[in-house]
Amino acid sequence: MELKIARKELNSAPKGISLENIESEVKKSGQKIYYFDRENSHKDLIALIEHFETKGMSAYLRTVKYGLDESEYMYEVHIL
Repeated sequence: MELKIARKELNSAPKGISLENIESEVKKSGQKIYYFDRENSHKDLIALIEHFETKGMSAYLRTVKYGLDESEYMYEVHIL
């Protein structure tokens, strides 16, 4: 599964990260917070949460609004 990390600049394209990379980073630190771009489907993010829950970890998903426009949001995923 390939997910898109949140953009650092509004006009830039989001960079991708694989599920394997996310797993290795979480194993190194024990917990991790990721910010994902709005271009990711909600279904993929739910699949990510369920993937870590099946491994006995806790994962939380929330939507972060950073502006007044409807399209100004990103997803925050906290994996413990």
